[in-house]
Amino acid sequence: MQPIHAISDYRTADRFWGARSKTAYAWNSLQEQGTRMAFGSDAPVESPNPFWGLHAAVSRKRADGTPGPEGWYPEQRISLMNAIQGFTSGAAYAAGMEDRLGKLVPGYHADLIILDRDPFHVSPDEIRDMLPMATMVGGEWVHQDTEIEEIISAS
Repeated sequence: MQPIHAISDYRTADRFWGARSKTAYAWNSLQEQGTRMAFGSDAPVESPNPFWGLHAAVSRKRADGTPGPEGWYPEQRISLMNAIQGFTSGAAYAAGMEDRLGKLVPGYHADLIILDRDPFHVSPDEIRDMLPMATMVGGEWVHQDTEIEEIISAS
């Protein structure tokens, strides 16, 4: 599933599905039933930016704040941790690679990013604008902003 679709599609869903929209993009309900969530971006239809998807999953509203402060069917919002798991371990599971991707544990590929701020200590609206300062793929640093280059070099 692509969380960003909920905020892209909500007006169309409400227009054509009416009250049935309440059960569309129902991530929280699915998780409560034990569904393993696997998220993606649906690029190039939507932006490949994962922070936009995380924001959509936890807020269920667009960058401009629509459809309102609580989001579209806010009872279907999920926690940031669950959204991150959907984009990491859930996506690895859907790809059949859960034995080597999606977690930071010994024996798995070390794919990770260092962010410009802690996503667990910002408002949901700030998640959308987060930026990676460094990127590691397969245990190798492939990108570093100059601000963090010294920290990485020292480690």
